[in-house]
Amino acid sequence: MEYRDKVFIAVAEKLSFSKAALELNISQPAVTNHIKELEERYKTNLFDRKGNRIYLTKHGEKVYNFFKKIEQEYRELEFEISQMHNSISGEFKIGASSTISQYIIPKVIASFHKRFPRIQIYLINGNSFDMEKLLSENKIDIALVENNSSKTDIRYSNFADDELVFVTAKNSLYAKKNSLKIEDLYTIPIVVREEGSGTLEVIKDKFQTHGIKFDKLNTFIHLGSTESIKNFLLDFDGIAIVSEKAIQNELYIKSLVKLNLKDISITRKFRIANRMGHKSRLVELFENFIDSYNF
Repeated sequence: MEYRDKVFIAVAEKLSFSKAALELNISQPAVTNHIKELEERYKTNLFDRKGNRIYLTKHGEKVYNFFKKIEQEYRELEFEISQMHNSISGEFKIGASSTISQYIIPKVIASFHKRFPRIQIYLINGNSFDMEKLLSENKIDIALVENNSSKTDIRYSNFADDELVFVTAKNSLYAKKNSLKIEDLYTIPIVVREEGSGTLEVIKDKFQTHGIKFDKLNTFIHLGSTESIKNFLLDFDGIAIVSEKAIQNELYIKSLVKLNLKDISITRKFRIANRMGHKSRLVELFENFIDSYNF
């Protein structure tokens, strides 16, 4: 892949000549020259410039999508060559939703690295919606998500089970309740994840199945991560709904108390998401590894 093509990808992803120059450790005028050369080659503008901001043109988007596919092909070539030398190497970008990236996948990546130490791994995290978007845009090789919904251009497979549970702080007014009734959800303050979170999507789906009207609940507080929810709970007279895998330590030291909701359990599957079509050998290698991992 030509260097100017890599420069274009950097500018397209940063939408900034200066940030691309900083990432590539070259001067901004050098970045500008590379982009001009590409625009001359294709006889079209690849970026629109509006004030201090730049945007990809339709031609620019087309070039970006093709370059990302070419970049992936180069990575796969490096992987194939390394296999021929009995030394598997390459670069692999994993996108994972917040719960998975914090509590599930780090141990998996550590084990994978021990087995394949020459594979360079990048972990990007955000909510499930964001990870699916990055996958569709060819910015990551694979996504690990916790939502229920599906996109038509993505193929999904399950890799682990999870349960969402109700918890409260040990000093909370509700710590001695042990169990909750559905009617309690309409009065007790509840803190949940932000819109776009796979956790929140699963909760809404489950509540709808049981006739619980989510928009009528006392959910005025939405936080962007499970860690922020756990810290918030320590000084909050209310409850939260979080992954049981995320609170094992808190349950052990008894800083949080688990509450059961009568006749309702909120289970879900953690899923591997791949783009439709060709699957690279590195993706297959990691997918096979995670499928055989003992969670």
